[in-house]
Amino acid sequence: MSRRTGKPSYLLTPTGRPRRPGVRAVAGIAVAALVAGVVGALIGLAVGRPSETEARINELRAAEAERDARQIVELTALARRTGERLSPVVLAVTRAGEAGRAPDVAQVRQWQQTMRQLTEEFADPPSGGTATNVARGGLRSAVEQAAVAVDLAALAATGPAAASREQLALAARQADLAVATWSVAATQLDQINIDAGQGHQHVHLDGGEEHGAMTPDGAEEGSGG
Repeated sequence: MSRRTGKPSYLLTPTGRPRRPGVRAVAGIAVAALVAGVVGALIGLAVGRPSETEARINELRAAEAERDARQIVELTALARRTGERLSPVVLAVTRAGEAGRAPDVAQVRQWQQTMRQLTEEFADPPSGGTATNVARGGLRSAVEQAAVAVDLAALAATGPAAASREQLALAARQADLAVATWSVAATQLDQINIDAGQGHQHVHLDGGEEHGAMTPDGAEEGSGG
């Protein structure tokens, strides 16, 4: 009787060695990884890219910032021109009130003409940012108050002498209020110039410190931008 033998070793399946993945499996894994990468990139692009509405909002904000920066420069130039003409008028009205002596009628008429011109400069204000609108509104209010002061001085110059002294005193008080109002607006204008990168821009009226108005901070013109 012959001995029973097992299968030859070359027919046995190795048990200790892992099978290597086939070509199809490797290709499948590569395709899956590629697809996952593309999908991830598309998702990231969709998330990171602003929507059409967001893009439009950003455009409007940029346009608004550009418009406000331009208006700040224009308003500052207007304030300088106005202040140069307004300062001597309110100062003269204040001194007339302190002295109790009515100014010359021709002089008062000239002041009234000046105030009408300055008032017209602020008659049709453009719409801007809130901070700019506040500064512009303050300057406009100051000019209107100064115009009232000049009209009171005109009454004193053309009316009965008995009421002249009281009218001049009221005119002086009104002029002081105009200077104080202007100083608040000028301080606001200085700040928004700094915020806009223009640096300090001082447009306060001369002699304001004598009547309790806010005064420039002393910083160098154009610094701090």
